[in-house]
Amino acid sequence: MPSFDIVSRTDLQEVDNAVQGVKREIAQRFDFKGSQCTIERAEQIITILADDDMKLRHMQELLRVYMTRRKTDPHALSFGDPERAAGNRVRQAVTIRQGVDRELGKQISQALKETKLKIQIAIQGDELRVSGKKLDELQAAIAAVKALGIEHPLQYVNFRS
Repeated sequence: MPSFDIVSRTDLQEVDNAVQGVKREIAQRFDFKGSQCTIERAEQIITILADDDMKLRHMQELLRVYMTRRKTDPHALSFGDPERAAGNRVRQAVTIRQGVDRELGKQISQALKETKLKIQIAIQGDELRVSGKKLDELQAAIAAVKALGIEHPLQYVNFRS
């Protein structure tokens, strides 16, 4: 029976490359001269430390730009609330979203059931398995999920006939 998986994966090596690009940009830009702005990645969290709110916003935008340049979806980043740090600085934690969470899986599953396609949807941990008898129905399911306009970056992998 033909099937495919709906997953959400972010290449952490490309995220590291984007973070390194932001570090280089901060070291070279005139408006960051003399500042103590830093950006670091540890596991699934990127920590941005900036002198003030304006520099924090610039660093967020730089991170989005470098993620796009590395062909990684910037929607995979979940920006937390800025908080005050020592020395009148601002810190922000950015989470790298991996996998399809349960709520999003239920939303996609419900939307696919409303299309009345003859497919089965199974939530398997942090991914969804969609299977059906005809390839055309599976392709219609992919089109239906894309039409939902979900901000979370999704990939359609393991397409088997």
